[in-house]
Amino acid sequence: MWWHVYPLGFVGAPIRERSGENGVIHRLARIENWLDHLVALGLNGLALGPVFASATHGYDTVDHLAIDPRLGDEADFERLVAAARERGVRILLDGAFNHVGRSHPAFRVLEEQGPDAATAGLFRVRWDDWKPGDPVDADVFEGHDQLVALDHDSPAVEDLVVEVMVHWLDRGADGWRLDAAYAMPASFWARVLPRVREAHPECWIVGEILHGDAAEIVRESTMDSVTQYELWQGIWHGIADANFFELKHAVERDNALLADFVPATFVGNHDVTRIASAVGDPRHLAHAVVLLFTLAGTPSVYAGDEFALTGVKEQRIGGDDAVRPEFPDMPPAEGDLEPAAREALELHRRLIALRRRHPWLHRAHSDVVHVTNTAIVIRTATASEAVVVALNLADEPVSVPSAGAESVVAGSVDGEVGPDIVLPAHGWAVLVAGAAAPSDQPEAAAQR
Repeated sequence: MWWHVYPLGFVGAPIRERSGENGVIHRLARIENWLDHLVALGLNGLALGPVFASATHGYDTVDHLAIDPRLGDEADFERLVAAARERGVRILLDGAFNHVGRSHPAFRVLEEQGPDAATAGLFRVRWDDWKPGDPVDADVFEGHDQLVALDHDSPAVEDLVVEVMVHWLDRGADGWRLDAAYAMPASFWARVLPRVREAHPECWIVGEILHGDAAEIVRESTMDSVTQYELWQGIWHGIADANFFELKHAVERDNALLADFVPATFVGNHDVTRIASAVGDPRHLAHAVVLLFTLAGTPSVYAGDEFALTGVKEQRIGGDDAVRPEFPDMPPAEGDLEPAAREALELHRRLIALRRRHPWLHRAHSDVVHVTNTAIVIRTATASEAVVVALNLADEPVSVPSAGAESVVAGSVDGEVGPDIVLPAHGWAVLVAGAAAPSDQPEAAAQR
């Protein structure tokens, strides 16, 4: 289970304006300082956003084989890897392989030399009527002129991506998030990933997929997983709009994926509005976090969500800044946290610990046994154990079925656990059956 960090924002590196800053600035150590916090949460993976040399936000890469000098150098990366290894923490890297920045040396050569450039085979370019000095008419990513698309039919691009992925796996990474994987042919990854796994058979590969047939993409591409945006939307929409029927549909869709793969689940990341803002009512943040850690998937926590940070993504230049803030050099002492942050932190610890006590939740099907617009009961079970989640969004208490649960392990209910339970207004509960009620103490992930 991952703790997801957007490095450039986290360490306070300049994103767009870099005047007055030259050379290598050793900022990666700030992430290293937070590793014990990650482990104390009960997580055991560090999912890094882009760390490679880029022009601005990290996805306009200019050198896949160099650490961004705003973050540090390869020695800084090696120290981060070593510190993670000491704690049993794995590292996931973020690979932007659909496009590069317009200032990438391979594209600059193309602009200078035209179709005769050695790098011409890397890009999708129209050379009709081109003359030296003219702009190069190349495909770009989703209308972003500074993001020049690579040609994924090209063997040269295939070789480049294999080289980059293996290079950083050799240096201690454990896997890759494939940025904008939805924009690339699955057949490209079917050629690339087997070559990568020849050198690193245990690496974990997850693709960023916003839409499409996820199961078919996984089967054809040979990725291990893809991002579950449909479940993310069902969770926050269902809560914010008081429409748990949308959540029910998303849960059922999530179940259908499990025959092929386990999806990468989340309620926040560096590209979306913070979950504490998305749900609207602060009393309902817990409802989203409960769902993340009791439904099937490989969950990740976006850094700061465990402190109930807020932030709204906007569609404008700089519109991501609010969800990609700078973090302090060291984690705050719990006594210095505001009550809402302290409550959210304890909530995450408790639910992550529950998830570790029930590892079968990773790939377990869930049944929605009761649903209204404002109340839902979800039962996830094996032949011998069950975890039941009950949520209430309404201003009044509600009686809902306990779905065979025997005891409450988190949240609150009014009265005893019988065939029905009473949830307080805006309340929630996690109940279990088939096993003794566990301790409330979080577990250290690094020992697993």
